[in-house]
Amino acid sequence: MIDPAGFPGRGKVAVLKTSPESVLEDYAHLMDLAGYRDALPQDRETLLKINISWDTWYPACSTTPWQLEGTIRKLRADGYERLLGAHNDTVVVDAYVGEVNNKHRFVTDLYGVESCHLYEPQFRWVRYEPKQPFLVLDKIFPEGVEVPEIFFDRNIIHFPTVKTHVFTVITGAMKNAFGGLLNKRRHWTHSVIDETLVDLLMIQQDIHSGLFAVMDGTFAGDGPGPRAMRWHEKDIILASADQVAIDAVSAKLQGFDPLSLPFIRLAHERGLGVGDVNEIEIVGHDIRAEPAWNFIQTDTFASKGQKMIYHGALKPLEGALLRSPVVPWSYFASNFYHNVYWYPYVGRPRVEAALRTKWGRLFHEYGDGSVVLPGMEPRAVATAAMAAGGLALGGLLLAHALRKRKGGDEG
Repeated sequence: MIDPAGFPGRGKVAVLKTSPESVLEDYAHLMDLAGYRDALPQDRETLLKINISWDTWYPACSTTPWQLEGTIRKLRADGYERLLGAHNDTVVVDAYVGEVNNKHRFVTDLYGVESCHLYEPQFRWVRYEPKQPFLVLDKIFPEGVEVPEIFFDRNIIHFPTVKTHVFTVITGAMKNAFGGLLNKRRHWTHSVIDETLVDLLMIQQDIHSGLFAVMDGTFAGDGPGPRAMRWHEKDIILASADQVAIDAVSAKLQGFDPLSLPFIRLAHERGLGVGDVNEIEIVGHDIRAEPAWNFIQTDTFASKGQKMIYHGALKPLEGALLRSPVVPWSYFASNFYHNVYWYPYVGRPRVEAALRTKWGRLFHEYGDGSVVLPGMEPRAVATAAMAAGGLALGGLLLAHALRKRKGGDEG
């Protein structure tokens, strides 16, 4: 169990500028600056919580191969032999495809690191009994919150990237736990996502023997993250044992006031980490010398619709739309928008441009040198076609729900 009031590295974040020529060595130096060995007991197995926000490669979207390789090389050099990659499942991303296309599988195979896909039947999920009251999870899941049994009494390292997010403004170390700790019904928490992230951090500090984050901002993304973003070369990497502090520094770099972001403010107020940049010890690169990034967070067509359900006019129908047989409509909308429309027509030209940059060339060098650039992806089209039936059914059920609600109001 980690004491939130006094864990090693609390309120300390390491930041470095880097280049493709030195990035692996820079990650090793970064981890030392952040004091990672004090945070991660060497006698425990260490989980590597890899981030896959899209099963195709897009700059700043998912864990970079050099981020993963630099960390594994450092861990192995310092005697951390028991490493295990950890992947979660989502309704819109295939992690098996994603770990190949993002070249994570190449890196883990190269260093002999086994990976586990937490949603496979051999991995048991067990009910977690909170040591202190939840903010929201007990209300979202009144039958109990289940987490992977393999997480207990093990270290974990999170591998987020520096980017914006349609629901949390920015996403980082705290959000990276969202997939691993909650099952496929985690979308139920989107209307209270900030409080959920705080609850998840409380769980992590209770069940893990050590907690650390390594964040990549070689490419960083702004706009409607975590996928349909504008990419920027920022040549920056961060590390910390304090999940709140590293997210706060990332937010500050992007141009946001960290304490204006509810999940950072709530975690800071509850003493789970340090969210006030004025109270954080930043070692390495002086971020005050960093030119203003001026990132902005925007929405996609799909996220605008979701926000109407979570916070707007469709809020009374949230249960019917997202916790019933109607729910395939949302998967259809996301898959269709991102994989059938956005990537082929908007994203692909951006990826081609990114591959001509220094970091794009480095990505090319991993594995066999190939990069998957989907066009009108057949699998996505097929998924969309099947989901269209669910969408039609959803429309009928929604119309019925609206008529029923109107009838009830009139009665």
